[in-house]
Amino acid sequence: MSSNVFSGCFGHIFKHRRTTSPKYTEENATLELLKSSILVAFSGALRIHLAFLLLHIQSSILTCVAGGLIIYTVYTLDRAFDSEEDTVNRKELNGSNKKVGLAVSLMAFIIGTCILAKEGMFVLAFVPFITGYLYSKGIKIGRFALKLKGGLGIKNIVVGLTWGVFIAGLAGSGCGNLVPIVLVFIFFGVKLFINSAIYDFKDIKGDTLAGIKTLPVSLGTRKTRNLLTAMHLLSHLVLGIALIHGVLAFEPLIVLYSFICGLICIQNFTSSEDEKPSSRKLERTVLVDGESTSILGLRMVAGALIA
Repeated sequence: MSSNVFSGCFGHIFKHRRTTSPKYTEENATLELLKSSILVAFSGALRIHLAFLLLHIQSSILTCVAGGLIIYTVYTLDRAFDSEEDTVNRKELNGSNKKVGLAVSLMAFIIGTCILAKEGMFVLAFVPFITGYLYSKGIKIGRFALKLKGGLGIKNIVVGLTWGVFIAGLAGSGCGNLVPIVLVFIFFGVKLFINSAIYDFKDIKGDTLAGIKTLPVSLGTRKTRNLLTAMHLLSHLVLGIALIHGVLAFEPLIVLYSFICGLICIQNFTSSEDEKPSSRKLERTVLVDGESTSILGLRMVAGALIA
């Protein structure tokens, strides 16, 4: 018994020293930096697969993987570049080794770009990469300066346009008809615009501190919620009509689940983070970033039951 007590006390002391060590803190923060974009990247890869399904084109695993790597690169780079709002919004990344984050991001980008280059989509790899750099760091040449971060809804528009073009472009590269590609772009562009705005609600403090005029900061909770709801309803109405008329593949489960899940997210997560219990963080992650996984899972189950 005494040895157990000693071991417990020693383990507690060791744990305390280990967790308070600057090196250990840096390693933890760096690991958090490298892990922070994995779920977003995986979700993005599955969205590319969903785009293939909607376009009725045989999905390419390599294209989806490459897309996921590019997405991982962009989001990890954004978090690796020091930004004022992240000191508040993502405190767990404070003290991380940014050079490691940059090196891993660059490696992921090179691998993803090589895959896309073999499939004849080399240029598409640079669309989110360049946009992400302009958003995070910007460029300055003499008196000319361009930075996409800031401005009313600019962040959300950039996210929607960039990833809408990227997803629709990768999946639709072999599609001869432009109309379904545009519809897929609208669907994912609007969805990612809305998702980015939903996450802005938990970052109000940091964005306000950094002077970033996101929609919740500028318009307030109610007006932003109404705007997101209107965009959500309109985009799914357009997609539903396209499915009925055969412009897109008949995938009613994808549209229906996306519609219901989107409404739940807008209703539940469009308020200040302080007003919600900590359990909502996991719920939001599952419903927002895990939506594509859930859709594909339900689709597989439904297909098995029908067969």
